[in-house]
Amino acid sequence: MSDETHHERELGGQLLAAVSRSFYLTLKALPKELREPISLAYLLARTADTIADTAIVSASVRLDCLERYRELVRGTGEAQGLASTLITQFCTQQSDDAERRLMEKFADGIAWLRTMQPVPLAAIQSVLEHIIDGQMLDIRRFPADGRLRSLASAEELDQYAWLVAGCVGEFWTQLCATELPGSLDPSVTTAQMQEWGARMGKGLQLINILRDIGEDTRDGRCYLPCQPADIQTEWSLWLQTCTDHLECGLLYVQHVSHGKLRYATALPLLLGIQTVAKMRASPWDKVQQGIKISRLDVASILAQAAIACRSATAMEKLYRKLAQG
Repeated sequence: MSDETHHERELGGQLLAAVSRSFYLTLKALPKELREPISLAYLLARTADTIADTAIVSASVRLDCLERYRELVRGTGEAQGLASTLITQFCTQQSDDAERRLMEKFADGIAWLRTMQPVPLAAIQSVLEHIIDGQMLDIRRFPADGRLRSLASAEELDQYAWLVAGCVGEFWTQLCATELPGSLDPSVTTAQMQEWGARMGKGLQLINILRDIGEDTRDGRCYLPCQPADIQTEWSLWLQTCTDHLECGLLYVQHVSHGKLRYATALPLLLGIQTVAKMRASPWDKVQQGIKISRLDVASILAQAAIACRSATAMEKLYRKLAQG
């Protein structure tokens, strides 16, 4: 007998796997107490991300849809009006079939949210509020007018990384503490774990920014706070910042007490540090084409993590090995 809810079966299977890609491995590895709320939060965040990224739809319409979405997440309004807008204006613009189906299933995702218990519901609402704020900032900062724009400062980049990913580390920690008591090392405070989790999230977001630097700049977006002539130099500096954040991610994973949760938490960190190693070893022209790790690399990390996650020492040894490339 499956322990999945109806909504989890309907939305948390093939659709979630298609839109989450490698992160689906993490979601399915989670203990059942955490799998449903975190899977739902991810699916809703990806929905908001798809709305924000559908550049062929005008910025004003996307911003309006995100504002209406935020109201629905807060628990006000009805979903059918926005669901109709997404079907008529967004579905046909999706080149990826999974993204199209995500738009089609919007109302079902909101219905799933309405079934959450009060504590996980409040956590999901809070994290989505921050993520949607980050996406709306992104649309306003980078109008699609053919000009290349950069963020104004390191503080703006750090703020953006926290809004769209760092807050997820805090959300993850909060759910671990409330939904799976005893899953975190009691010798470390929840506040410390949230800080490490936030930095891990920011590090993972910086990986996305750094590996997509070529595609983003061609589209008129540069998340690095610099002039176009300085992008390569700035990129190297932020790669080090990214690595520093991931070091906090290592501390985070080492202080997760629950074995299955430790494995699920370690996977994005290990895949991330392997990606960093590949970026560091690649020439600039290759970086601008985009860096990804292979399916063979992913399979290898999954197998090694299953063994290494049994102890903090073994986990660090694997992390250091992957960091060397």
